[in-house]
Amino acid sequence: MLIGPPGAGKTRLGKRVARILRTDFIDTDRRIVAQHGPIAQIFGEQGEVAFRRFEREVVAQALTERAVVSLGGGAVLDRDTQRELARLRVALITVSPEAVEARIAGSKRPLVADGIASWSALVEARRETYERLATRTWDTSHRPIEHIAAEIAAWVEAPVLTEEAP
Repeated sequence: MLIGPPGAGKTRLGKRVARILRTDFIDTDRRIVAQHGPIAQIFGEQGEVAFRRFEREVVAQALTERAVVSLGGGAVLDRDTQRELARLRVALITVSPEAVEARIAGSKRPLVADGIASWSALVEARRETYERLATRTWDTSHRPIEHIAAEIAAWVEAPVLTEEAP
C-alpha cells in the first residue's frame, strides 16, 4: 500500500514495485478516471464530495485485491480507509517541496493547481494522518526510483515483525 502527497511518485514507484514482485498494480486515481472521467472534471462538475465518494468505492475494492496499490493523496482522509489501512503494511512516499515543484507544474490536479504553495498547505494538513498510517517512509526527492522500489519490494517480502517502526 502506497500513500503520500500528490507528486511524490506513488504511481511510478508502485508500478516498479509490482513488476519486481510479479504482481498487479492498482492506481486508485486511474480507476476513478476509467469509471467516472477526469478528476478535474469530477471536481468541477460534481464537487469534491462526489469525488471522495467515488474514491472510497474504488479504494474499498482495491484493498480486497492482491496487488501493489497506490492511493490518491487524499484517500487517507476517509475514516473507513484509515481503519482498513491500520491492518496493512503501508509505505508513505514523501518528497520535498523543491523536488515536487517541477513535477506538479501545470498540473491538472485540482487541489494543487495553484502550485507549490497549495501543495505545501495540503501536505501540512495531511501530514499527521500520513505519518500515523505509515509503517515505513521513503523519500523520492533525490534517490533513484529503482533503488527505492527494490527496498520496498524487499520490505513487502520480509516477514512481518510484531512491531515495525515507521
